[in-house]
Amino acid sequence: MPYGDGMPAHEPDQEQVRIAADLTAAVGQLSRRLRAASPQGELTPTQRSALSRIATDGAATTAAMARAELVRPQSMRLTLGYLEEQGLLERAPHPTDGRQVVFSLTAEGRRTLASVRQSKRSWLAGAIADRLTPDEQRTLTEATELLKRLTAPAPPNAGADAQSGANTKPGTDGASDNLAVQ
Repeated sequence: MPYGDGMPAHEPDQEQVRIAADLTAAVGQLSRRLRAASPQGELTPTQRSALSRIATDGAATTAAMARAELVRPQSMRLTLGYLEEQGLLERAPHPTDGRQVVFSLTAEGRRTLASVRQSKRSWLAGAIADRLTPDEQRTLTEATELLKRLTAPAPPNAGADAQSGANTKPGTDGASDNLAVQ
């Protein structure tokens, strides 16, 4: 199922619904813990997300950011305006459309984003080291890969492959790869 689009290719069974509910609760709790671990009062989740997207995708217009973040352009305009006032973003004329401007990170924006990310990663790495056994850490590594697959765009016929038990990952036998945590 593509992110944010349509219905699943087949009806989930009760076990899948339970897993989804448990996962939703756990991801929500993890998100709250990560937010609490980052520097207090610096940025809202929406502002962090906008900074992160510009850092990842490069300079963008207000309209492009609104589409990417699934918010109204008016809301994104306020978010980007605040980040610009704080010196985290700067605007420049659009290279081909004189009616628009593009926003990009400033040096202070990059420092702030790096600080937020480092705080979150430090908390999470410490929690993993302190609370999980080596076997549980390996299981978490495997689960991380599964979460990446869940959030990636679905390839065509993904629902049919998942329902039939076919492996949608070329070159594997369907078992979880034991990949290192990045």
